[in-house]
Order: sequence, then structure tokens, then C-alpha cells
Amino acid sequence: MDLRKKIEMACTYAGISQATLARALEVTPATFNSRLKVCKFSPEELSKIAEVLGGKYVFGFEFPDGTKI
Repeated sequence: MDLRKKIEMACTYAGISQATLARALEVTPATFNSRLKVCKFSPEELSKIAEVLGGKYVFGFEFPDGTKI
């Protein structure tokens, strides 16, 4: 599943529209929609999106010995 779909699903799950999310991120809904189409978000922005939605964004590598990077 691509990042765009995950963000859309997270908004639905949290009951927050993409326009509301955009305003919480201090961008216009049009700007947010444009960036969502190309999935241009920094790790910090993804964390902020998760925070607004009431969740957390987790990204990284996990190895069999439990090491997480």
C-alpha cells in the first residue's frame, strides 16, 4: 500500500477530513492535496500528520536481533 493511501485511510479512521488536516499543518487544502498526490513529505511532516490524527508515524528498519534503525 502506498503512502497516499495510508494517509487517506488514517484520515478516515481518525474522522478528520484532509482539509482539516491541511489546516492543522498550516497549509492550504490545495497545497496538501498536491503534495499528497506525489507523496512529498519529510519524516517530520509525517510525524506531525500522525500527531494531528491522534496516532504516531513509525518508519525504520528492524533486524532479527531486535536492532531498530
